[in-house]
Amino acid sequence: MNFRVLPEAQGDAIEAAIWYDDRQASLGTEFLAVVHQAFQLIQSDSGSLSKLETYQGPHDVRRLLLKRFPYAVIVLVRPEEVVVVAVAHTRRRPLYWLDRLG
Repeated sequence: MNFRVLPEAQGDAIEAAIWYDDRQASLGTEFLAVVHQAFQLIQSDSGSLSKLETYQGPHDVRRLLLKRFPYAVIVLVRPEEVVVVAVAHTRRRPLYWLDRLG
């Protein structure tokens, strides 16, 4: 199964990492490491991800909550592809990424 990360999702992660680095030196680097680990887990076992309860549309949208940080990796699961559509804060701007589902 193919795996890809939308540029917008990569931007989400970088934006959050910059914010964390502004708060504490190297915390942004730690955040990106956790995001990278999440990407690896998604690649190896996307079927184990939880369905996103707040999404009611026609797509198979799942999430993986990050450890230590209040973020979730939002994933669109298709028959031949898994697409990371967002790295989203769990308490801000819900469903802002909907237009990324295509």
